[in-house]
Amino acid sequence: MGHSQTQKQHNHERIVQLAAQRFRELGIDGLSIANLMKEAGLTHGGFYKHFESRDDLVAQAVGAALAGSESTRRASKADTFSAFVESYLSKRHRDKPGQGCAIGALANDMSRAPEDARTLYTAQLCSSLDHVAELLDTSATTAEANQTEAIVAFSTMVGALVLARAVNDPALSEQILSTVRDHLL
Repeated sequence: MGHSQTQKQHNHERIVQLAAQRFRELGIDGLSIANLMKEAGLTHGGFYKHFESRDDLVAQAVGAALAGSESTRRASKADTFSAFVESYLSKRHRDKPGQGCAIGALANDMSRAPEDARTLYTAQLCSSLDHVAELLDTSATTAEANQTEAIVAFSTMVGALVLARAVNDPALSEQILSTVRDHLL
């Protein structure tokens, strides 16, 4: 691989990672290609050297955001349900959507996202639900009942995170996080 191909690959990866972070912070429709390329230090015209379309970028960036969330989750010390809830419903997580869970950060965008991105999101949601089901210390007698409890718990956590980020009242935001934390634990 020559220097120009190596540089192109490096630039491509930088664009995807930057878009993954910005999509989590701004939403998929909140980031323009021109601003993304400018932030990456590249020209707007160079975008199509890296991506077939905006939908191609969205799918790759959503995939990168989801993979990053999964890597962070796997590397975390949250190996119990209570530790996972405490971490997920924390002020730190709420205040850093660009580095946080892509499931929560992108929830409002996915119904309008390209099908490839929605497929990736769905697969990661299933993985997250499986993880929560493993962490739950449940008295459920069947796998289906355990899955139901995982769906309720994780949906509640994601909803609380989304609401805590949405309100402009810091006290209410913290109350949402702490109330849901206390309820789940």
